[in-house]
Amino acid sequence: MASDEKRIENDLSYPILLSERVRATVDEAESFKFECAEVGKQVDRLCQMLRTMVRFATATPNLYEPPIRRVVAEVCKNLERTLILVRKCKRRSILRRVVTIVTVADFRKVLSFLEASIGDMKWLIDVFDAEGAEGGKVVIQHSLPQIASNDPMLSWIWSHIATVQMGLPGDRCEAAKGLASLANDNDRNKTIIVEEGGVPPLLKLFKEGTSPEAQIAAATALYNLANDRDRVQVIVIGLAIPNIVQVLGESPMGVQIEASRLVARMAEHDPVAQEDFARENVIRPLVTLLSFETFLDGSKDQLGKQSIHSILQINKELEKNSLYKSNSRPVGNSPMHMEGSSRTGHSRKERENEDPEIKLKLKISCARALWMLAKGSVSNSRKLTETKGLLCLAKLVENDQGERQFNCLMTIMEIAAAAESNADLRRAAFKTNSPAAKAVVEQLLRVIQELDNPSLQIPAIKSIGSLARTFSAKETRVIGPLVTQISHRNLDVAAEAAIALGKFACPENFLCVEHSKAIIEFKAIPQLMRLLRNNEHNQLHGLILLCYLALHAGNSESLEQARVLTALEGADRTVFSHHPELRELVSRAIYHLNLYHTGVQSQIMS
Repeated sequence: MASDEKRIENDLSYPILLSERVRATVDEAESFKFECAEVGKQVDRLCQMLRTMVRFATATPNLYEPPIRRVVAEVCKNLERTLILVRKCKRRSILRRVVTIVTVADFRKVLSFLEASIGDMKWLIDVFDAEGAEGGKVVIQHSLPQIASNDPMLSWIWSHIATVQMGLPGDRCEAAKGLASLANDNDRNKTIIVEEGGVPPLLKLFKEGTSPEAQIAAATALYNLANDRDRVQVIVIGLAIPNIVQVLGESPMGVQIEASRLVARMAEHDPVAQEDFARENVIRPLVTLLSFETFLDGSKDQLGKQSIHSILQINKELEKNSLYKSNSRPVGNSPMHMEGSSRTGHSRKERENEDPEIKLKLKISCARALWMLAKGSVSNSRKLTETKGLLCLAKLVENDQGERQFNCLMTIMEIAAAAESNADLRRAAFKTNSPAAKAVVEQLLRVIQELDNPSLQIPAIKSIGSLARTFSAKETRVIGPLVTQISHRNLDVAAEAAIALGKFACPENFLCVEHSKAIIEFKAIPQLMRLLRNNEHNQLHGLILLCYLALHAGNSESLEQARVLTALEGADRTVFSHHPELRELVSRAIYHLNLYHTGVQSQIMS
């Protein structure tokens, strides 16, 4: 901090030196004395303001410097112009005076520059209350300095950031709300706030926790800024992630809502932040908050003894962590932090008495945060399953509706997609005897069969498809619901059902032959034939599934009766033009069907 103060003091000392040079040159002027005297008066006034700012800067810790530097740089330029002009009025030879022409208009221009600099300095002094009795007091100004005349928003942002960084507690909160509002207006305001150093004071206000309202205001402003990867990285560089994780563990529910929303937004827009959050073990406190009051009803017995143990472990953690004092909370990579201890500043009883709407918002935001953390990340998905998160998600899908249920389904979908791409995760999290995995599958099938809501059915269908390699040949219960959805009136649901079934029947699935036979037994062929008459997207996935069925169960009478061979041979050639890799698959399927249905082929040829 001392080096920063010295640097800003040096920046302020240079224009003071320039103003003294101008004043000395004014006294030596031989021509345009009246105009030079007017310039001297303005420079004296400007110099007095600069000295005021020097005294304020050297006596004020935690000084917000960007507007001071910008204004001082402009003041220096104007003083340099003034010095050049006034020097021309000194005694010179006749030849020099003829060559160097000075006019009254030149003085008018310089005086206008000086007046602009005086206005800018007055605005600075007013914002920082540099002449006030209270040191460090900052006042939000709605007036416009000349330096920001082409960009009025800049002065507002400067004023708000200065207040957040240096103001009184109540003023800091209001200024943070102002920045949140400005950031919510457009991306240009977001960029200015970040470029002008608005992130560090917001993070400091969020961390200090002077009041829940102030923390919420700071978190909201940061949330509004964090919709771009570059801006998220600025927040990450400011060491935001350990502070966010700490706040999640020990703050009131209202603050935890905003903290979890911020986790979701940062993880959504920056993969680096996504992994950094996981390293700081944010997943466990999020699961703990999500599971709060989730398993308090009498339906525990539905999930088996091992599940009950997992549930109790989750709920016990909340009770255990509430015993710690807030000032004993470790941060960073301390041992307790790495264990994922999630602690609240309120007792369990106080949390249970919280407004139900607040509890709902917290669970919604935590579920979305887990979704964004799991999205495209095998490591985060593994950590989520290790915290017994699957069990909690399954229970919420069962009992909830609306946004919370949707967020939980999307989280499951991302975990299932990660398991599809990683055999170790698939074996660990979705082994056949796992109560959590069974609970998840049961709820996915229930959503597919009972909820006529495409926005929920699609992630459930995708999840079952991603888990295709975890089901044994005997588990045909997952095949039937998918086959039924092929004829769904919503074409996206029908396409996703075909894609999911394709993962059961594809050659990469070790049980593709058994699954293909099961798909045919559930009368999928007629529905697939109807699917081929839909749009190109549905035709594509319908054709792929038909080809797999032909390759692995080509001797089925259902294929012959439905004239699948004819359908494949008459497939729309436009699909091949957009998906050339499909041509070879269809050719192989036709060849394979010809081996079993030569009679049908002969009839067609004749």
